[in-house]
Amino acid sequence: MNKQALRGTVWIASDIHLGEAVPKTALAFYDFLELARRHADALILCGDLFDAWIGDDHALRDPPGWLAGAQAELRATAQAIPLWLAHGNRDFLMGRALADALGARLLDTPTVLHTDAGPILLAHGDEYCTDDLAYQRFRRIVRTPWIQKAFLALPLGVRRAIAARARARSRQARRTKTMAIMDVNPAAIGQALRAAGCQTLIHGHTHRPALHALTLDDGRTARRYVLPDWDFDHAAAPRGGWIEIDAAGIRASEHPQS
Repeated sequence: MNKQALRGTVWIASDIHLGEAVPKTALAFYDFLELARRHADALILCGDLFDAWIGDDHALRDPPGWLAGAQAELRATAQAIPLWLAHGNRDFLMGRALADALGARLLDTPTVLHTDAGPILLAHGDEYCTDDLAYQRFRRIVRTPWIQKAFLALPLGVRRAIAARARARSRQARRTKTMAIMDVNPAAIGQALRAAGCQTLIHGHTHRPALHALTLDDGRTARRYVLPDWDFDHAAAPRGGWIEIDAAGIRASEHPQS
């Protein structure tokens, strides 16, 4: 199990889904980054920072305007406080070249964070959606190193087309799946907590922010915090938020514009 010590005030956000189509979400996120620079001692972006990621070269060679702006904001944050980037189901191809260019650090998840509020298991969350067998099969395939290497060797235009088709198929598949199948599996959550030796889990991915009280098989109580997704462009009610961790405990915070 990966482990990382992070003391002081730690902020965690997930599922921002930055892209060309969400300029209002980007601005709200940049406001959040400015808050983090002033009030947090470290920031973790726990997956799906970007709506899609087709390779670091897309960002580093000649990025489109929205991506250049995002990199500038992230770089400014990394210069102020430690910035950690974790992979999600949409940006699992983010690599060390991007992290180095931003001055950030990659965080392999699931990982146990040793914080002032105690040990916390942190994950993106998709790994616990084990009832969705088709997705888990896809996840194993696209995270195979040789397949990733072959994909990244393709021209950028070809990668864009493949990513667009994959997103379209994913949207279509979600229409035929129940909400229960796309949520985390309770047994998988319990197993993960036991393996990590933790009683607290924080994850994103499901877009269902909540605090869940759990009872593990050994009778111990546990907590599962679900991070919100961000949407200030298309949602009926703008939403976005994060979790703050310090010696006083764990708290969920909503974006001021939500």
